[in-house]
Amino acid sequence: MENNSLLLTRTKALQLYGILAHWEEVERTPWIEPLIGWEETERSHRSLQRRLSMAHIEPFKCLSKFDWTWPEKIDREAIEELMQLDFLKKAINVILCGPNSAGKTTIASNIAYQAVISGHTVLFTTASLMLNNLAGQDGDNALRKRIKYYVDPALLVIDEVGYLSYGNRHADLLFEIISRRYEKKSTVITTNKAFSEWGEIFTNASCVVSIIDRLVHHSEIIDIKASSYRLEEAKGKAMQKKDARSKPKTVIGETK
Repeated sequence: MENNSLLLTRTKALQLYGILAHWEEVERTPWIEPLIGWEETERSHRSLQRRLSMAHIEPFKCLSKFDWTWPEKIDREAIEELMQLDFLKKAINVILCGPNSAGKTTIASNIAYQAVISGHTVLFTTASLMLNNLAGQDGDNALRKRIKYYVDPALLVIDEVGYLSYGNRHADLLFEIISRRYEKKSTVITTNKAFSEWGEIFTNASCVVSIIDRLVHHSEIIDIKASSYRLEEAKGKAMQKKDARSKPKTVIGETK
């Protein structure tokens, strides 16, 4: 049997107070060690499922299926290093820049999923969903709770910054989130706009420079250059259909 003191430590970590109250009676029984193991396994599984549910990660393509030869420019080594999650320990932000359908969301989703299965709390959201959700809160107390919802996770992924334009109110709310996470927790941003164009996203917002400053101060910036993957995929499917239509059809019962 495993060393009893280690088994006792595991039982305390699980807070199985009923068993602890009768420890001297059960510590040498043959069933206590597998029971503790079952409890640990089940709790670990439930914890993972809970974190996955809370993360709100949409279905995504695994990086093992990612076509690294397709982008004109992409730092594969840097992305694979991010998958090791060392950036979370130093509260480093990750900025994925590139045109529409360049694989930014796929990469961000893979990082987010890796963080979840490694035991971290994660929240994946789009910029529009988060900002409109915050702006729609009724009352200061509701807003404070919602801000906490976005500030608390160890990793926050904000997808699609730059696809829509926002007003000053939305810019202030984004600044609030980024400022509270600054140098404490990591944030991943995907954007189709260069930082010099963020003034177009948050028109006339005075805090844009401050948002960018906090995001890039401790950050890994990965620039991706690629044509639209969805467009290329659509063209490929269209060609397959065209080829299929051009093949001669065999009529049942036809004889040569």
